Amino acid sequence: MSRLRCPFPRMPSCLRRFAADEGGAVLVLWGMFLAVAFGFLALAVDFGRVASTQSEMQSYADQVALAAAGELDGRTDAITRARVAADRLIRDWQTFAAGDRALGGAADFQLAFLTTLPGSDTAAATATTTDARLARFVRVTVATATVPTPFAAVASTLRGDAMTSDVDIAATATAGPAAYACDVTPLMFCVPAGWRADANRGDQIVLRSGGQGAAWGPGNFGFLDPSSLPTDTEGPCASENGAQLYRCLVGAERAVTACIRTDQGVSTLTGQRVGLAEAFNTRFDHFSGSMQNLRNNPAYRPAPNTVQGTLPRRPGNGNAPRPACRGNNVEVSDAMRLPRDTCIASGSCGRFGDGNWNRAAYVAMNHNGIYPAGTSATSTRYAMYLAEIAAARSRTAPNNVPLPGRQETGAPQCHALGPTSDPDRRTVVAAAVDCAANNIQGSTSNVVPLEYVQLFMTEPVAAPGGGEDAEIMVEVIRSAGGLGSGATVGTYREIVQLYR
Repeated sequence: MSRLRCPFPRMPSCLRRFAADEGGAVLVLWGMFLAVAFGFLALAVDFGRVASTQSEMQSYADQVALAAAGELDGRTDAITRARVAADRLIRDWQTFAAGDRALGGAADFQLAFLTTLPGSDTAAATATTTDARLARFVRVTVATATVPTPFAAVASTLRGDAMTSDVDIAATATAGPAAYACDVTPLMFCVPAGWRADANRGDQIVLRSGGQGAAWGPGNFGFLDPSSLPTDTEGPCASENGAQLYRCLVGAERAVTACIRTDQGVSTLTGQRVGLAEAFNTRFDHFSGSMQNLRNNPAYRPAPNTVQGTLPRRPGNGNAPRPACRGNNVEVSDAMRLPRDTCIASGSCGRFGDGNWNRAAYVAMNHNGIYPAGTSATSTRYAMYLAEIAAARSRTAPNNVPLPGRQETGAPQCHALGPTSDPDRRTVVAAAVDCAANNIQGSTSNVVPLEYVQLFMTEPVAAPGGGEDAEIMVEVIRSAGGLGSGATVGTYREIVQLYR
């Protein structure tokens, strides 16, 4: 760096030399660079604080929404439980916003409950409700947080802009349950308006096949088009097609379909399909017609309790006796099948019963008047059936059968591999449909069931001619899935997910 000495008399020439001197110019450039670099660094710090706070607030909103949505099961106290879960279960932390750093409690958010969401994520969700039975989704709005940005304020001032010293952070999230029914039998049935499975547990229903073209009413049944059901790729029906696929989906043991969203549209078909009654009846150790060659197939083992009030055919004579199969035998046994609802038997209540049946007569004939352990004069048929299986498993051979000492013991005798160990072999998961609202006339596309229902088959399917005009007698066990159904059984899965 040059050093100029300029006596007063020589001042003009010194000033000219000073103006031409380039010494120290790099320092000016470095100064300008450092000022700009420091400005960008300062802004990065501010924006980083804002981004970090936004991430923390959104994470908190997501957690609160998921916790609250997990309680939306359609019960009358669902909203109350959702608020408690959001208020007490979720705690989080924000780092940079002004005020309290802790996040937790109803003071930090607002909840709104919704019945539906619009099809577009950009459309506002306005279908709010205070009815816990209708609440399907919850929207969480977290209280606004303010993040100071002092460096951005300084930069604004230097630019001559209006000074900005903080940024408001908002976060929202919407969550709800997604319900799935699993191992669905491709069966649908019509129910009265407002009917729900859990309000009719233990009631019997007479399901009769519905035809094509005419309006269907409560009690008619049909089938679900397999193309609208995801066949389980690891199950016994994966390689089947056509009529055999139907028979497999109806008659095989478990794992017949993968899980399907309960709010997914399906296609319905008529219930008049030859051979499907025979497929249903493999559960009762019946192997006839199109199913007669499946007595050695492990996918078609019968239930561990097949009491039905008839005797198997007597073994044939000769060196190759017939298996003790029922077939079309109607010889009455020394045991009673599970009775029908009294009002159904008398015809006074149509196809939907009231759950009142002659338990005393059944227990007197099959159990010498002593109710099986765990049952009583108010038990369902399904509970009686399970109690008989449990009692059989507690006994040693040869009395380890549902009804020891009787000609019809309830133990299957036809299938070569014996019964399955799964008591639910005599249950089916079927779609309950409001046929009037969906104008069901047999084959109808994109029908969303009200719910999926677990049904207990109380007796073999009656179907003259092998399948036409079939009649299926079932007892309602419980809901097996449906948004807000509150079902917890193995045929049902529910996950909670974020939608927005």
